Amino acid sequence: MTNLNVVVLGPPGFSKDIGKIGTNTDIAFYNHKKGETTLTLIEPSRYPEKFSSLFFAVSLGDVAVLVIEEITAVLGECILMLDCAGIDQGYLILRNYLDKEQIAPLIKGTVLEGYEIVSDDTNLLRERLLHEAEERKSPEEGKGIIPVDHHFNVKGIGTVILGSVIAGTIHKHDQVRVYPTTITATVRSIQKHDDDAQDAVTGDRVGLALKGIDAEMLDRGYVLAPEHAVVQTTTITGSLTLIPYWKEPIREQMVLYVGHWMQFLPFRVTGCIPGENPREKSITLSSDHELMYRPGDSAVLVYLESEKLRIVGSILLA
Repeated sequence: MTNLNVVVLGPPGFSKDIGKIGTNTDIAFYNHKKGETTLTLIEPSRYPEKFSSLFFAVSLGDVAVLVIEEITAVLGECILMLDCAGIDQGYLILRNYLDKEQIAPLIKGTVLEGYEIVSDDTNLLRERLLHEAEERKSPEEGKGIIPVDHHFNVKGIGTVILGSVIAGTIHKHDQVRVYPTTITATVRSIQKHDDDAQDAVTGDRVGLALKGIDAEMLDRGYVLAPEHAVVQTTTITGSLTLIPYWKEPIREQMVLYVGHWMQFLPFRVTGCIPGENPREKSITLSSDHELMYRPGDSAVLVYLESEKLRIVGSILLA
């Protein structure tokens, strides 16, 4: 079974004509299955009133669908988020007589320049996405890493988490470290799109039943991974690349939110050294919260106190 995770940005509920609604909190999941191929479509159901909803939806996507009905500040923010998150595969659907020439200046210099403009036909889009899922690359080798996006207790089963495998393979009966805790849990069972499975690979959307940890001990953003597979730290240093539209100086004591996997955490700037390029800086940030990541990962930086532009840029984590 192969799965494709698709972030859909546009009118709420656009995905209902492609898949069946599943989990729906601040992010809504729609699921479609055809034979051994599945689609997971993710919408930010609380955006724009809740910015983190947009980040979480985009962070879960491997491919994007951007439905453009009008040119607004919200559209601009969606474009910037997709670009900073590096979602370089996607489709554009233009409505209300908008054309390529009107959109071109907005996506110039971003990953969206490589997106394909497709017709506003959900049946055709579904088939395109299914084909793309079938052509998915072979999964990464190694043990699986899964950020937790939902968790709960199921009567008769126990602790269950929902998440997407971002690297490697996870097997039934594997033991996993639950970061940032020191707890080791056992994978009792795996489900993919309501079907029992023996394993799950990179890109799979899964539900895992865990033994050895209570649901109340978990939180969104926790990470299931092998021992020593990720860094956990309250101080991060990395190379910051500002978006072209960002004009405000990056000041010490400024509070920026760091978005990585299913984490969206406040960090305070404790150091900032300009680079040769005015849009690049070496930055150090500190927090009371621990961030989990792999060295070389990229994260999105956000300044929620801004009245207009909130997305600052991306940081390459050391």
